[in-house]
Amino acid sequence: MSHAYATADDFIPAEDIGAAITPAGPTLGAYVEGIDLSDPFSADAVSAIRGALLTHKVLFFRDQNISHEDHIRFGRYFGDLEGHPVTAHVPGHPEILHIEAADGLKISEALLPIARPANKWHTDVTFREAPSMGGILRMRKMPPIGGDTIFADTAAIYDDLPPDVKRRIETLDAEHDILQSFGYRVSDEKREELRKEFPPRTHPMVRAHPETGERHLFVNHVFTKRVIGLEDRESKELLTYLFDRVKCPEYQVRFQWSENAVVFWDNRATQHYAVLDYWPHERVVERVTVQGDKPFR
Repeated sequence: MSHAYATADDFIPAEDIGAAITPAGPTLGAYVEGIDLSDPFSADAVSAIRGALLTHKVLFFRDQNISHEDHIRFGRYFGDLEGHPVTAHVPGHPEILHIEAADGLKISEALLPIARPANKWHTDVTFREAPSMGGILRMRKMPPIGGDTIFADTAAIYDDLPPDVKRRIETLDAEHDILQSFGYRVSDEKREELRKEFPPRTHPMVRAHPETGERHLFVNHVFTKRVIGLEDRESKELLTYLFDRVKCPEYQVRFQWSENAVVFWDNRATQHYAVLDYWPHERVVERVTVQGDKPFR
């Protein structure tokens, strides 16, 4: 199957719409200034933001006092939106997830020793046949200190893998399972419902980005259960090695939240980690999720 990939010439430069893009780190991430997300976007503005997202993989917007309607409208510029089968949504707005602490799991002192070890690097909803294209997160209630989000570039991680590991994984598939992350926090009845609606899905361990053609490592600790065709021990060893590569700071950018900040990340090109270091304070964010497509090599 052949694919036509985008180049910089396919997008409007940010300066043409009065925006400034400033890199946030040497590997990925950029701050966007000169854009008000509460304003309707022109086609040129959508083009410029999409181009910046493909280049930098995660965009940071500060001082964006947007309404729920603004949040939804901005997300829809980039595709259809989807909800979530477990995480709660904002009342009256099924397109917006209401997320507290560990992806909707409200933290208490008793639950903290369980939630922290379960808090892992991940790509969102890879249990879907077509995992999401991107997430747009808005800070609603932030702690006085802490609660940062870290993002990692999965193309940079793949690029730096030893050649023998690349050869090994480039033709392998892995199974992704919703119950690996959400199964322990729902009732038996809900687990059965989730298993029927979201059976385990198989994705390539290395996916091609559908817009840029970059090759990305596509396994994550939260949802990837096993490597197809390998014995359990060999599968676990390989996945553990790959999960550990995501933890290297060289592939990361860390965002310190501020009031009314918004973050837009390319879920096909990154993993992220929400740092759970702010207890007993609260952290509440809202996410709009843009539908994606089925991963391919």
